[in-house]
Amino acid sequence: MAQVTRTVRIGSSHGLHARPAKLFAQAAKDSGVPVTIAKDAGGPVNAASILGVIALGIEQGDYVTLSTEGDGAEDVLDTLSELLATDHDAE
Repeated sequence: MAQVTRTVRIGSSHGLHARPAKLFAQAAKDSGVPVTIAKDAGGPVNAASILGVIALGIEQGDYVTLSTEGDGAEDVLDTLSELLATDHDAE
């Protein structure tokens, strides 16, 4: 199966800190497919790992690349991309 990737700009005004990172990692875990997230030219980490996601130090406006493969890969990345582009700090 082909790998599907998507580049997303981070919307949360405080970046992927605790709450948005937890929402994102839980959604990645619930997707049932392995998803990785990478910042800039850095190595990819498991998107379902809250600590891994927080360790990337992702700030508002940063671009990240999501990758996955398997059944429903496009739908999974649509959902995760929307989560990342939303400002969860504005709620």
